[in-house]
Amino acid sequence: MPTSILESATSPPAANGSAPLPEISLLHEQWLQFRKSKSALFGLLLIVIFFLLALFAPALAPDDPLRQHLPASLTGPLQGGYLLGSDDLGRDILSRILFGSRISLMVGAISVSISLVAGGVVGLVAGYFGGTLDLVVMRGIDVMMAFPSILLAIVICATLGPSLQNAMIAIGVIGIPSIARVIRASVLAEKELDYVTAERSLGASHLRLIFSAILPNCVAPIIVQGTLAYAGAIISAASLSFLGLGAQPPAPEWGAMVSSGKEYISTAWWVITFPGLAILFAVLGFNLLGDGLRDVLDPRMKE
Repeated sequence: MPTSILESATSPPAANGSAPLPEISLLHEQWLQFRKSKSALFGLLLIVIFFLLALFAPALAPDDPLRQHLPASLTGPLQGGYLLGSDDLGRDILSRILFGSRISLMVGAISVSISLVAGGVVGLVAGYFGGTLDLVVMRGIDVMMAFPSILLAIVICATLGPSLQNAMIAIGVIGIPSIARVIRASVLAEKELDYVTAERSLGASHLRLIFSAILPNCVAPIIVQGTLAYAGAIISAASLSFLGLGAQPPAPEWGAMVSSGKEYISTAWWVITFPGLAILFAVLGFNLLGDGLRDVLDPRMKE
């Protein structure tokens, strides 16, 4: 059976007969490999910062993100007590960005969870049983992937109604095909290995083979794909909110902030710039982390 991610790999004794080198777990080895990538560490740092900002937003925010102060509308950065300026209704942009990080990270987590659960089931079933079932399921996945993902999300939101909850459902649905294809490919490779054949010959049930033997050895590509899907979910949520189909005013969502500030791009650049930078760095962090994890967890990327 393939080595478990938590098993230890023992180094052989030294040639001069001295004591063997200390055992290094596979997890520790992967961490050492991960640390070699400065871009992946930078992505991890960005993600940690955003999660800390979201966690401590009430303590860090200088003002209520929903409080309006019309006399101070469109105040520039570092003026009138506004570190990043204010919007057209006099709301503090920094406070809204901090609380908006909560919304964006929550949308990403829930949407990716929906994609992983639904796509995981579809990929496992199609890859394991194969045959006609696999053919029918994958042609349905191909049809879903033929539509531009954002267009499909718009159709779903327009059908269910504009709201943050429906946006999360739509983003979760459009993420199902990519997750299903990745998991199916992993299952197809794993189910033909000797350890699966051995367990099948011992009378193991389908559920035991899928969840106890095959699925644990498909965790690596699932983690990588889930991390990259998180970045896509943040962009999709911002896009839907920008179009008025996601978070509704006065929610401090980054895409909605960009949408409300687009009219002032030539006169008050800060209204649209800082929420856009928040989206940029959040997505960049997850993409860099996903690339780093792929380099570590994919055996073909090993040095």
